[in-house]
Amino acid sequence: MVLPALCIGASAYFTYYAVWGARGKLALERTEARLSVRQDELSQISGQRQRLQHRIQLLEPGSVDSDMVEEVAREQLLESAPGQVAVPRNAH
Repeated sequence: MVLPALCIGASAYFTYYAVWGARGKLALERTEARLSVRQDELSQISGQRQRLQHRIQLLEPGSVDSDMVEEVAREQLLESAPGQVAVPRNAH
């Protein structure tokens, strides 16, 4: 009777920690959920980084894009807000 009781106790102990333990099934699911959220954030940040790198390449010496220079100048000189469009007027 002692040996079966010890086997059942050991099985219950390992089963408990396999499901609810610090490295069990439930902890794995929580970790996978957090990983998924972080991967989404990483993909968004990577997209932003690629857009910024492209803008930087357009302003590098030797390959300056005139439209990009004009856009940066308007932002700096007109202190425009994001999404604001500057319409030039003819002088009277």
